[in-house]
Amino acid sequence: MDLSSLKKADGATKGHKRIGRGEGSGWGVQAGRGHNGQRSRSGSKKRAWFEGGQMPIQRRLPKFGFYRHGKVVFQVVNIANLDKVGETTDVTLEVLKQNGLIKKANAPVKILGDGEISKKVNVHAHAVSKSARDKIEKAGGSVTLL
Repeated sequence: MDLSSLKKADGATKGHKRIGRGEGSGWGVQAGRGHNGQRSRSGSKKRAWFEGGQMPIQRRLPKFGFYRHGKVVFQVVNIANLDKVGETTDVTLEVLKQNGLIKKANAPVKILGDGEISKKVNVHAHAVSKSARDKIEKAGGSVTLL
């Protein structure tokens, strides 16, 4: 036995359909294309989204929304979470990332004033709300904008 004598098992493969080769084949007459019409003709090309001349869906539906090119998406940290940072007094982006309060150290961060802060911290962030700034300074800390 060698590689040249190998054959597929009986019934492993089927012959291809010889379409349009007489009625006796079962695929004569209309050759599996149904009855008359545009799609039964040779060379018929119709786009998938064509709706037969009816006003297409992409023209029936209204346009809506817009894309704001200059939009800045901030990572938000609340004042209440700054108490969980630990013993450090300087709260930088790297410290926030290490404590799991933000996901990316290179994306802008905004500090919001939800909750209370009990210790003195020096916060470094890209933006701070007015209430957050007041609470941080009232606790004896400072805010530095990056």
